[in-house]
Formats: sequence, structure tokens, C-alpha cells
Amino acid sequence: MFHFTGIGTVVNCLLIIGGSLAGMLFGKKFPERVSDIVMQASGLVVLFIGVSGLLAAVYTVQGDKLSGNYTLLIIICMIVGAIIGELLDIDGAMQRAGQWLERKLKALSKKENSRLAEGLCMTSILYCTGAMAIVGALNDALLADPTVLYSKGIIDGMCSIVFASTMGVGVLLSFLSVGIYQGLMTLLATLIQPLLTEAVIAQMSAIGSLIIIGISITLLEIKKIRIANLLPAIFLPLVWQGISLLF
Repeated sequence: MFHFTGIGTVVNCLLIIGGSLAGMLFGKKFPERVSDIVMQASGLVVLFIGVSGLLAAVYTVQGDKLSGNYTLLIIICMIVGAIIGELLDIDGAMQRAGQWLERKLKALSKKENSRLAEGLCMTSILYCTGAMAIVGALNDALLADPTVLYSKGIIDGMCSIVFASTMGVGVLLSFLSVGIYQGLMTLLATLIQPLLTEAVIAQMSAIGSLIIIGISITLLEIKKIRIANLLPAIFLPLVWQGISLLF
């Protein structure tokens, strides 16, 4: 079968583009009340994805007992990561980048109150924070097996149809974030492979799932969270693993 390193990420990005274009095309035909309920349903689905990922990463069944793992580490990483992200103002930078793109591409959106920045920020985080992005990129680079990223691409493409129907071109542009993030993971695979133990992947997945739950809270308009400022937390288990290997 034809394969080159990074093909999984390329296919993932193409499926996001295809799904976004379909959502933008057919979403315009929906009345506002349908768009609202679709957005609420999307929030619930994202909540389900986040909770499922968190439970799978943290909890294990031992006999007839359910035990949790990494709780203290996850708490520390979330707090420290949030402080780092807030000091760096990652969310503000992403919003400003989205607003800049919105001004440059305003001809693509007939609405005065475009949701380009919101769509770009939320879907970029959603598509990049799961364990499938990490494991898929490593498998593609080290094992020449892009299957995980193909599966992820199908999921991302389906989500893009829904999100683009309400948030427009910002969702489509999230393919750039996915391409850069997963592309870098693929390129750096041989360097970071020793750090990515099963425990580290589980910890990163759990933190990513918590952040996805945060996205659902924002989508459901319960509380607006500066989601991007939580992103440094995902990589702190890698930092901790690197420190522990040194000492």
C-alpha cells in the first residue's frame, strides 16, 4: 500500500476540510433554531467524548474494584499548566490570530458577527488534545501505520460537518492547527519516543480529556473558559518524565 511518513496527518486534514465544506454548504439551509439545537447537541457529544476519554485513561478495574490512577499528578499539571498558559495568554493569542484571519477573510462570511475565531480556537483544541493525535502520529512515523490517524480523521471530519454548520470557516481553518501539531509530533517521534511510556500517554490523555470537557462547558454556555490557556498542562507529564529519567 502507498505510504509516506505523514500521510495519516494529510488524510486527517483533508477529511476536516471536506467535512467543514459540507457543513458550511448545508448549514446555511438550517433555520437559527435548528443551528442552536445542533450546537447544544454538539456540546453534549463533546462532553461525552471528554468524560469517556478521562474514565478510560484514569480508571482501571481490578477484580471487582474500580481504582483511579495519576490523580495527584493530573491536579498538579492542570494547575501549573493553567498558570503557565495564563501568563503566556495563549487563549488571547489564538483569539487575536483568529480575529486577524477573520478580518482578512471577511469576504467569505456574510455575517457581521462571524464566529471564525471561536470556531478556529475550539475545534483546533478539540482535534489536537486527544490521545489519538499522539499515538497516531507516533505509529505513522515509527511503524509506518497511519490507521489510527485515518480513524481520527473520520471522527474529526464528522465533527467538522456539525461545527462548520454553525461556526463556519474557522472550523475549516483548524486543519492548519492539526497539520502543524501532528506534523511536529511525527517529525519529533524518534526524539520523544523514550518519554512516551504507557503511563505518560494515559496522563496526557486524561488531561486532554479534561480540557475537552472544558470545551463542552463553553459550548453549552454554562461558563466561558479560556481553554487554550490550559494547553501547557498536556505536556507537563512529558516534562516530568524527562526530569525523572535524568535523575
